[in-house]
Amino acid sequence: MASTKVTDEERIMPTLCKPAIDLPEFVVTHDETVDMTERVHADHPQLALAIRLIKNVGVAKRHIVLPVAEALRHPGLAARNATYEREAKSRIPQVVAEALGNAGVGPDDIDALIVVSCTGFVMPSLTAWMVNTLGFPRHVAQIPIAQLGCAAGGSSINRAHDYCLSHPGRNVLIVACEFCSLCYQPDDLDVGNLLSNALFGDAIAAAVMLGDGGTGISIEAHCSYILPGTEKWIAYEVRETGFHFMLDKRVPDTMRAVTPVCQEFVAEHGWNMSDLDYYIIHTGGPKVLSTLRDQADIREERLEYSRTTLRERGNIASASIFDVARRIFDSADTKPGDTFLIGGFGPGITAELAVGTWR
Repeated sequence: MASTKVTDEERIMPTLCKPAIDLPEFVVTHDETVDMTERVHADHPQLALAIRLIKNVGVAKRHIVLPVAEALRHPGLAARNATYEREAKSRIPQVVAEALGNAGVGPDDIDALIVVSCTGFVMPSLTAWMVNTLGFPRHVAQIPIAQLGCAAGGSSINRAHDYCLSHPGRNVLIVACEFCSLCYQPDDLDVGNLLSNALFGDAIAAAVMLGDGGTGISIEAHCSYILPGTEKWIAYEVRETGFHFMLDKRVPDTMRAVTPVCQEFVAEHGWNMSDLDYYIIHTGGPKVLSTLRDQADIREERLEYSRTTLRERGNIASASIFDVARRIFDSADTKPGDTFLIGGFGPGITAELAVGTWR
């Protein structure tokens, strides 16, 4: 397991500041999702199984960028990608301004831009548009991450940490832009696809990592891990109609293999995973959280921030852990020295982990 660690003697203490979240105005409730699935797929041979799975995902509502009637239609890949670009460019400025304000910095103070997304494609990256439109320096480093799916939230934090350690005193802005509803495929009748239609939501998140100082989570160590032989378990199949989400039925059980990796990583840092103060865990689904809780002997109330994000937002892919983190910032319960585990999980199957303390 490869990890990067900051010793107590080092002065550089990169800090993840309070994230900002933007949620689209259109809302789909759990009951509406069940009703739509029963109505649209009334003749599906496995409808009963799909409905049972949907009812167990633990999602009360989700936000999407288009009205439901429009989201259920497929106007073609080009039209969908145009929607992705339009919505991203209309929503990113506000969430970025809030994230910069939370960190007490301006665009001129940012030295690297990380933009993560797996639900649309723009080239040049949205980072170039942000430099030209939002006033970031011309010399800013651009770090787009496009193919890590839900794990990209954790990866972006870890890559920001790497940048800050390599460039002391410099700051990184992270933007996670995920419009999962634009990947809806009305003609894809795979049960896993039907389940994903009830699980995923849309959101944009942004957060600043300060190279030194600030209030937030001081990242002390991080690691990446790929579960062997699982690279096809979470994947996109690219067809003429765009991205088709492929979800293997074995995915919910992968946390049984990933949890020991988390425990080993935390132990290498000198901590016990059961005794941490906060857990910022990706909202991949209720079984992900329950398995982690049971195997690592974590008190259920410690996972309530992740449970609430899952319940109120659904799985918002790479933006998930930033929504969970924001809830902790807003709780006002944190105190200096509180310990954190950040965990993002996605295609690969990949785990992106980090530990840190509140400062």
